[in-house]
Amino acid sequence: MTAPDRSPSGSRARTGEIALANEFGMVVVSKIRTHNGERLRIHAPQLDRAIDLCPLELESLTWQRPETFSRFLETPYGTTSEETTWEH
Repeated sequence: MTAPDRSPSGSRARTGEIALANEFGMVVVSKIRTHNGERLRIHAPQLDRAIDLCPLELESLTWQRPETFSRFLETPYGTTSEETTWEH
């Protein structure tokens, strides 16, 4: 079973999927082709949420420190208020 295409940018072609899971979460990762080039789709089936990342967006993940990802997990489903502040 594949994830529904919920992206606004049009038709896509998929190549191979990899599922990764542990006791805390599960994602399905696949490479897709768009009219703007290749993207990596990360889909969380349990949440029915997905994101398509271009190579530069993926590379920018390598620029981050582990603390950045720890901050993401402080509020994993988003903030509870409309105002979001990030202190650097």
